[in-house]
Amino acid sequence: MSLIRRKRKYRIFRTPRFFNMFRRNTDAAASRGNRVELFRNGEEFFSALFQAIGQAEKVICLEFYLIRDDNTGRALADAVLQAAERGVKVYLLYDYIGCFDTPGAYFRRLEKGGIVCCPFNPPTFSKGIGWFDKRDHRKIAVIDGRTAFTGGLNIGDEYAGCGEDFDRWRDVGIRLEGPAVPELNRLFRENWHRERSTIPEGCVDPYLLDSAGEDEVLIVNGGPHHNRSFIRSAFRMAIAGASESIVIANPYFVPGPRVIRSLLRAVGRGVQVRLILPAKSDVPIVRLVSRSYYASLLKNGIEIYERQGTILHAKVMIIDSCWSVIGSANLDQRSFHRNYEVNVIVDSPSFGAQVSQMLMADLARSRRIVLAEHEQRGWLVRMMERVCAPVSWFL
Repeated sequence: MSLIRRKRKYRIFRTPRFFNMFRRNTDAAASRGNRVELFRNGEEFFSALFQAIGQAEKVICLEFYLIRDDNTGRALADAVLQAAERGVKVYLLYDYIGCFDTPGAYFRRLEKGGIVCCPFNPPTFSKGIGWFDKRDHRKIAVIDGRTAFTGGLNIGDEYAGCGEDFDRWRDVGIRLEGPAVPELNRLFRENWHRERSTIPEGCVDPYLLDSAGEDEVLIVNGGPHHNRSFIRSAFRMAIAGASESIVIANPYFVPGPRVIRSLLRAVGRGVQVRLILPAKSDVPIVRLVSRSYYASLLKNGIEIYERQGTILHAKVMIIDSCWSVIGSANLDQRSFHRNYEVNVIVDSPSFGAQVSQMLMADLARSRRIVLAEHEQRGWLVRMMERVCAPVSWFL
């Protein structure tokens, strides 16, 4: 059986047919010759990001859903202001709703120092109430068009630490170098142009970059401007290609019937499927709705673990210890249909081994959910799950 699975794994993931089918169904931008570095926590991520900003020479493009005016947010502000003093052009695109609690003085300070700031999708009467539901959930930083950072981390103290308390969330990020970077640069330009109808100076022409490593990368972006969800299609196709194992870590698990069917089909063909979900969520209603899926998943052989300690915010999936998916997208309807999102898929056994090792450490800090125990939850919890289930589309 193991030999058959190895052959199937090779046949699916390494054939032009699967590759072309994946690109056709997800509109993925593919490139080879990249170098991808994994940051297992916010401390590693922000240390590398601030160092890269400090070394920037021409242009910095930042796109984040949430930026707080706390220690981490002020550290970012200091770093980009120093870059601007050196003559580096700095552009900051932030989501209006995501940064609703961030004082206006924070952005005025940046603008006074030469940073060009742009809120994404601010309220306007001409758009009606529809504007509220379209958010820029991406987390992208592109330095000089040659180095890019992305993942699930916003700019804030809860994302920046390394620990197991509730003030230091569990999150993951990556750095990319090589031919994949221009695609993230293009996505930034696209959203900037959507708001300002201009192209940031220094970000006009695509960069042709030499090979920086051996990693093959596919970048999948999604948003309400698409006719269908490429983010969901990418999740489903990756799951469909699994032959041995699937491990998913995600903070907001409200995937809907299509993704559930994909997971159940994977179990049906002998794939081990493990979900790592948060034991405590910053959005309690999402946790209630997520748990309404548990019974059917557990009955069909899917293993569910709840991450103890800190709040899980990482969005990671690993297929057959080879295909790693890391990005901003949650497994919920908002990420599938209404948010602007970006996921990076890394096809690399060596990088996959790092991701697998990281997720095994998370599993060691997780409690496995047992069906018999889950079905003993009280009537009040069951009632709340039923009451909250109809609003899953809006989560």
